[in-house]
Amino acid sequence: MLKQDENLSFVIEPQLSPRAEQRLDLYFSIPNEMGINAQTLSEESYFNNQFKSFVAYNANNIHLPLVRSRFVSKNKGEQQDYRQNLNLYCYQVRLAIDADIKDALKIQESDEFYQRAMELCEQSQSLLRKLRRYTPDNEKLIPFYTNADNYLSWQIEQTFLKLLDEGPRSSDHAKERNDLLNFCKSESEYRAEQQYNSDSTLKDANRITNKMRLLQRLIEHGVILQRQTRYLNSYLKRLVKGSVTAVIMAFVMVVILNARSTFTEITASLILILGVIYGLREIFKEDITRIIWRAIVRGRPKWRFIFKNSITKDKVASQFIWLEYTRFKKIPKEVRKIFSKRRQQNKQAAQWLHFASETRVSAKEFLPGYDSLQQTLQFNLAPFARYLKKGEGKLYHLDNNKISKQGVERRYQLNMVLVLTESDNALYQRYKITLNRSKIVNIELIYTSDSKKEE
Repeated sequence: MLKQDENLSFVIEPQLSPRAEQRLDLYFSIPNEMGINAQTLSEESYFNNQFKSFVAYNANNIHLPLVRSRFVSKNKGEQQDYRQNLNLYCYQVRLAIDADIKDALKIQESDEFYQRAMELCEQSQSLLRKLRRYTPDNEKLIPFYTNADNYLSWQIEQTFLKLLDEGPRSSDHAKERNDLLNFCKSESEYRAEQQYNSDSTLKDANRITNKMRLLQRLIEHGVILQRQTRYLNSYLKRLVKGSVTAVIMAFVMVVILNARSTFTEITASLILILGVIYGLREIFKEDITRIIWRAIVRGRPKWRFIFKNSITKDKVASQFIWLEYTRFKKIPKEVRKIFSKRRQQNKQAAQWLHFASETRVSAKEFLPGYDSLQQTLQFNLAPFARYLKKGEGKLYHLDNNKISKQGVERRYQLNMVLVLTESDNALYQRYKITLNRSKIVNIELIYTSDSKKEE
């Protein structure tokens, strides 16, 4: 459900079926010593800069043997059909190879590592052969095929070079290593024979990398749904701001009229009083508006995403987003019970941040060949690490009257409860996220419970 993405980010990837309704709640317990609150990190700032949400067709927990090669064989029919099927095939291959390479790099034993690497090589060769077997005859479809073949060949070569660079090395497996290197060379030579990339592009690392990023976005067309963002309550916010201004201005005018009746002439005292009145108006207007606004929008969704098929423009799903600081007493009773099971030393004074998303799939069925949707929610914790202390501490040991010391880094812990509600079931999970200034050190699942939702 929840996994680490990059150094300081994690993702949650729930799966959606046609006509599904799903709600996800995250409750963060942020220790006060981290310096995170509504003043240092506003909800709007975090949403706009550190949170991402996207939905793609049928790409959940996929590995190389599960890639559906039948999609790429459907080169008959309309141009849009071929492009969608081709893009889905390449998208699944990319996700699968990335997932399998990441799993292979976790293997420390060299015999097992190279055995797994050779299996991945054979599977990748098979998938590339299937792609090239169905070269389209229609000249209008050739550019789509060329972009996909060019990107997939380059991406697979890069992942295997990474595998060889970061994996264990052993002289006993020189043959396997040489075979893998030859596979990478053959793909590079193949792209040169097809003249996919110019010499000037190949010589510049930035140019070839940026070109492949462009091709990656092209193969995601039609697979990743197009997202439109709507900011809710914008007109209500203007109404609140205008109403507060009107009330304050009415009060100021009453005070000014009373002052004019007291002072029959314009004097220094009158000018001073008027200046103080206008100053107080500017001081309190923003504070009063903010207090009233937060009271009104508490518990209301703040944003709405609309997901559409990027080719047909049909609406597929919509998502409402909540994000707000809250108090422990406002958290649901079931979640408070889960937090209360922490050890006593972990019950620090904390800020409580609540995130919620409610997703509704409006499509009765997906396009042919697509079974489900994978929703990806990405949370970047870089702002959480901004105020963490730098440096390392020292741990001293006494061994046979000799004192030794060891450097230890400063680490902080976030506690988070995840609640996934779908149909009549509610899944509760508590995670402990350990991080320092540069990365998430560990994500540990502490508690999980699956129960029927209360009516």
